Order: sequence, then structure tokens, then C-alpha cells
Amino acid sequence: MRAAQLIGTVCGVGYLRPGPGTWGSAAALPLAWGLHVLGGFPLLALATLAVFFGGLWATKVMTAGQEDHDPSEIVIDEVAGQFIAIWAVSYPAWAHGIEVTALWPGWVAGFVLFRLFDIFKPGPVGWADRRGDALGVMLDDVIAGVFAAIGVLILAGISHGVLGL
Repeated sequence: MRAAQLIGTVCGVGYLRPGPGTWGSAAALPLAWGLHVLGGFPLLALATLAVFFGGLWATKVMTAGQEDHDPSEIVIDEVAGQFIAIWAVSYPAWAHGIEVTALWPGWVAGFVLFRLFDIFKPGPVGWADRRGDALGVMLDDVIAGVFAAIGVLILAGISHGVLGL
């Protein structure tokens, strides 16, 4: 149970108040940066898979026998979703040899969009959340992360294509 708790709460970040989900998302950003610096987009993508499956296991263990299928202290799902949102920054930086911090507006947009999709749970994000199981806990944030990544790409397209910035 101790390992599951460390993973599920991201070493205790999930116990921070207020807004443990926002704290979990914020904790994901320096982790994503470090992974990108160490191994580029491929390492971040592999780490995302590891976080997803590790988070799924930790969530199952932490919620076994509990009525609350998604306690607020479990924030590993936010890390997985935030990593996916940052894919929209990490991949182009890696593919084009750009310093990933030069794309800082994408980091900000990815964080804000992910939090908005995670909080308001539109469409499939809400569907996944309503599953009421560990997979739903992880999937709603994965889907929110995909939506956020798409949003970052759209904003980048507008900024660089339409506005020419």
C-alpha cells in the first residue's frame, strides 16, 4: 500500500490544499521538462505510458474497498494527462531541435487548457470520469490531456500561421 500511496499521490503532492489536482498538474511540468531534456519526446512518451500504467495500479490499490473511486489525493492521473498536454510542445521541440523552454507559451497553454478540460469534463472526459473505476480515474485525465494538446496545436497554428508571430 505504501508504494501505491507514493505513486498515487505523487510523493505526497496530492495532500497539498487547496486544489490538489492543480498541484499535481503543476508538479508534472518540471518532471516533463526533465524527461524532455534527458531524452526528448521519446522519453516523455515512454514515461507517460509508465505513469499511466503505474497510476492505474496505484489507483486500484488505493481505492480497493472504498466508496470514493476518485479521492482528491490521487493526482498521478493529472501527471499522465499533463504529460500528454505537453506532448504538443515536446514533439515539435524535439523534431526541430528547438530548445523546449523557447516554446514557453505552449507550456502555459497546455497547463491552463488541461486544467479547464479536467475541471469542466466536457463530453468524453465526463464519460470516462463517470465510469466509477480506476480506469475511469486515469482515462478522464488522458482524454483531457489529448484535448489540451489539440488546443495547444490550434493555438500554435493561429499564433504562427495566422498571426505570423
